[in-house]
Amino acid sequence: MNRIHEAFEGKKAFIPFFTCGYPDLDTTERCVREAVAAGAALVELGIPFSDPTAEGPVIQEASLKALEGGVTTDAVFDLVARLRRDITVPLVFMTYANVVYSYGSEHFIGRCAETGVDGLILPDVPFEEKEEFLPYCRRYGVSLISLVAPTSADRIAMIAREAEGFIYLVSSLGVTGTRREITTDLKAIVRQIRAAAQVPCAVGFGISTPEQAAAMASLSDGAIVGSAIVKLIGQYGQEAPAYVGDYVRRMTAAIDNCPPEAVCV
Repeated sequence: MNRIHEAFEGKKAFIPFFTCGYPDLDTTERCVREAVAAGAALVELGIPFSDPTAEGPVIQEASLKALEGGVTTDAVFDLVARLRRDITVPLVFMTYANVVYSYGSEHFIGRCAETGVDGLILPDVPFEEKEEFLPYCRRYGVSLISLVAPTSADRIAMIAREAEGFIYLVSSLGVTGTRREITTDLKAIVRQIRAAAQVPCAVGFGISTPEQAAAMASLSDGAIVGSAIVKLIGQYGQEAPAYVGDYVRRMTAAIDNCPPEAVCV
């Protein structure tokens, strides 16, 4: 069993997302440590990119400011190496194909394995084009994590059958960002995923409150939150880690009441 599978073993997983280098790498490192101490089961680390097409305005702005601050892919790998001195939960990169291509796909994925990155999410790479990266991921033991969206329709079972690590279920159409409510029939999509997949499924996009996190985790195996956390960091800057820890603690408590073995709504 790898670290990603262990993150979901016997419990629902709360998964926070951080834009690396926003507002600086030291703050990112402290935020991750606070999140893990507060109960985060897995952490998504966003490598900033100039054209993050899946992201809403909050994460777009964070990526731009991180890049303006001089964050590089090498600096993010160095951050992971520091975290891995004592952080044992899974760490997953979320970035874009051009970041990997420009670094050199094999070199990038090899460094993921070397520094302790467990998985890779590339939201701009369609399922049908994953072979550009999959051989390297398998060579180095890095899970290439698949996304399923409300528009995936008759492709859901195909994606689920070949999924690795966990499945990132996109809750709503559009880009990342907080939403008042999530109206997609996620229960039906999760049913299709579970019929075909051998890996857990976590829901992301639009989640910001403990109530939303509990509802999404009750339907699936976990909840992913990005924009709400990045917004919190934008509000408090270098003082954000304590606020992030408190937020993650409340979100984790909200999903802990959902039984791990069944849908509870």
